[in-house]
Amino acid sequence: MGKAILLCFILAASVSALAGDSKAKVRDVTGCLSKGDSANEFVLTATDGSTWEVKSDKVALADHVGHTVTATGVVSHAKMHNMKEDAKETAKDSGMKKSDTEHGHLTITDVKMVSESCK
Repeated sequence: MGKAILLCFILAASVSALAGDSKAKVRDVTGCLSKGDSANEFVLTATDGSTWEVKSDKVALADHVGHTVTATGVVSHAKMHNMKEDAKETAKDSGMKKSDTEHGHLTITDVKMVSESCK
């Protein structure tokens, strides 16, 4: 099992290198913003089930806790994050059972409120 996962990572890295940087470093993520574990930590749970640990020096995220928002931000460690996503996709395509949800880190540059509550 460990060798299969390693092979998936190698294949994903190879495909990613051949295809160039197919995933953007800047993303728009829509979901529910909640408070994290410490003072300046926040979590954005996207409508697709993915979770993002988010931070911002430009946007007052605390003002949007409990709201559904569309956040624009820069993916931290984008290259590693994209390799992880590619490996999950490769594993899924090969029939291995893997979760479709992702977990990442995002530095928010802009927030647009979609709703004053999370549904």
